[in-house]
Amino acid sequence: MLMEYDLELDRVVEEIKKNNAKTVLLQLGDGLKPRATEITKLLEKETSAQIFIWSDSCYGACDLPNVNVDLIIQFGHNEMMPSF
Repeated sequence: MLMEYDLELDRVVEEIKKNNAKTVLLQLGDGLKPRATEITKLLEKETSAQIFIWSDSCYGACDLPNVNVDLIIQFGHNEMMPSF
């Protein structure tokens, strides 16, 4: 069950809708990959987007796959901090 994580899925749904994204790629840390289909089902239910799951490694915000989608959503273990 996703309740044990604060994935801010409401915010993700808003971003998908705001960007009118039709194709969305989810990148998940290894600890969240077992929840990938659960997350996908929820997002597809709440939006009209087709959700794809990146099953390869994900080492952080700089590790973006070169794929043709409208939006990439990364779920990490820590809050993204701005660099100065």
